[in-house]
Amino acid sequence: MSAATSDLVPSRFDALRALAAADMDGVDLLIRARLHSDVALVNQIAEHIIGGGGKRLRPMLHVLAARAAGYTGDVHLQLAAVIEFIHTATLLHDDVVDASELRRGRRTANALWGNAASVLVGDFLYSRAFQLMVELDRMVVMRILADTTNAIAEGEVLQLLCVGNPDTDEAAYDRVIERKTAVLFAAACRLGGELAGAPPAQCDALRRYGLELGFAFQIADDLLDYTSDAHTLGKNIGDDLAEGKVTLPLIYALRAAAPAAADLLRAAIRQGHGPLDQVLAIIRDCGVLAQVRARAEAHAAQARAALHALPASVQRDALAALVDYAIERDH
Repeated sequence: MSAATSDLVPSRFDALRALAAADMDGVDLLIRARLHSDVALVNQIAEHIIGGGGKRLRPMLHVLAARAAGYTGDVHLQLAAVIEFIHTATLLHDDVVDASELRRGRRTANALWGNAASVLVGDFLYSRAFQLMVELDRMVVMRILADTTNAIAEGEVLQLLCVGNPDTDEAAYDRVIERKTAVLFAAACRLGGELAGAPPAQCDALRRYGLELGFAFQIADDLLDYTSDAHTLGKNIGDDLAEGKVTLPLIYALRAAAPAAADLLRAAIRQGHGPLDQVLAIIRDCGVLAQVRARAEAHAAQARAALHALPASVQRDALAALVDYAIERDH
């Protein structure tokens, strides 16, 4: 990514955030209010990660999708908070499983308070999300989010089974990122249509948009782990390799590399560490980064196409622009 493009990405996201500002301000207030617990440590850890500089992308997708589908009420604010709590709970659990020490340029909750406290506060956020969900008393909402959280848990287990396994293929990778990332994007968008009472075709189009966007977002994220830098990315470069995660850049490099280079990659994956400079050089020299980028762009194109089922609006345009952000961002 060129410096000029990199400079444009944050301003583009800020412009999209401004379009949803009134709704997102309401979401933020609700998050703060419903985050509160009588247990001080819960407040400390939850505030650390909720207030850690995240872009609130998933709740913003929900409020934009709801408005794009014609929704005029305010229930979407509570659903957006539910979506953010679910996402934040997964981050707390992920960081424990991955033994991560940095997220968004800050120390992770598990690094500061330990694994046990992080897991338990993640459980608190999950249960608080379901309290908020039940208050809405809408069966379709509960069914979609129950299915989504179950799929996320399956994704975590699938990823665990792939850790340190250099034979992980593209199909296995797809199964992991669909459940770990794309399903929550899909639910956030589909629920916007459901709240609006949109026709089934539009609800399904929003689900497909979210799913394809989630794939594009995660593939771009996995690409950044091998092309960005720690200061920009907010975490250590090569963390995926250090955690034994076999993502698309490695999968493609293993197919394209010369035998000796492929053996080095396989050893690095099995050991969870290795000569990072050599690994990066192999991935770069194989020419696979462009292939990974092309895969992200293919999903992005499918996401944009799904939006054609919605009536024209500034919110639909914003959802399309978020696709560009997802694959052009530098962190």
